[in-house]
Amino acid sequence: MKKLSTILAAGVLAAPVAAHAQSDECGEVSITEMNWASAQVVTSVASFIMEQGYGCDVSVVSSDTIPAVTSVAENGEPDIVTELWLNSTGDTYDELRDAGKVVEAGDVLDPGGVEGWWIPTYLAEEHPELKTIEGILENPELVDARFHNCPEGWGCRVVSDNLAEALDLEGNGIEVFNSGSGQVLATSMADAVLEEEPWFGYYWGPTVPLGKYDMTKVDLGEVKDDVHARNQNADTDNPGVSDFPAAPIVTATTASFQEENPQVFALMENMTFKTDNMSKVLAWKDENNASAEEAAVYYLTNFQDQWSNWLDDSARENLKSVLQDS
Repeated sequence: MKKLSTILAAGVLAAPVAAHAQSDECGEVSITEMNWASAQVVTSVASFIMEQGYGCDVSVVSSDTIPAVTSVAENGEPDIVTELWLNSTGDTYDELRDAGKVVEAGDVLDPGGVEGWWIPTYLAEEHPELKTIEGILENPELVDARFHNCPEGWGCRVVSDNLAEALDLEGNGIEVFNSGSGQVLATSMADAVLEEEPWFGYYWGPTVPLGKYDMTKVDLGEVKDDVHARNQNADTDNPGVSDFPAAPIVTATTASFQEENPQVFALMENMTFKTDNMSKVLAWKDENNASAEEAAVYYLTNFQDQWSNWLDDSARENLKSVLQDS
């Protein structure tokens, strides 16, 4: 998409290419850009579509989860908060939603934030029994008798420590290796996959490694909400076995924005990225040392069959001049 690349890859949102009948209705819109890669891509994609499809004048607000929610509570802005991880908001978001100050537009990632214990797919294909935790416990040598754990201070470290205790990994001959950093954890996966060696450990998505490497999630059994809640407590005296539930990640807007911009709110309701596709976009971004805007171009170019369904007929018409070169 030549025109799209020119507009987005430059790092600025140009004036809308087409004449927009809706521009007066939309007006100024503020949207968060959280300080991690997937959120930055989401914001770049959303901003482009709002500008070029709906005639909005978009301002991007750099933020993080708690500051963004606090700003909405205290100032009624920004208008749109996207990639909001609900497991990180505490009670504040629920209170704002229950009070009618924010409206949940929908899930921005499907099925959400993915966590779990993984093995390389080539290992799963060679030894299908390793797709379940029971198979791994019975064959520790096939995963090099090692579990690559999260670094100290990460929330997943607490959960994985409790799971390791409940499953008695070490009693079953599997060493728990506590990674010293996120880089160490990612590198251990990369090194193993590139050499087609065994690897068994925790990871999450959307992330670069899960987009770059073909990994299979180990079945830890059913998700048990009460057990997972216990496992999130470092001081629990009763850890249990539960798989990781997908973390809900949503887009929310202020109530006034929903009322004043129903067409753009409908866009936010429809704007859902597949988690595995976002991991692929992040892998492309990393491999090409690309900016968030360039990654947005990559997504808009390669996943048009998905995002075009987010738009109403008028927005599709407005975007024709951009899309005709695709």
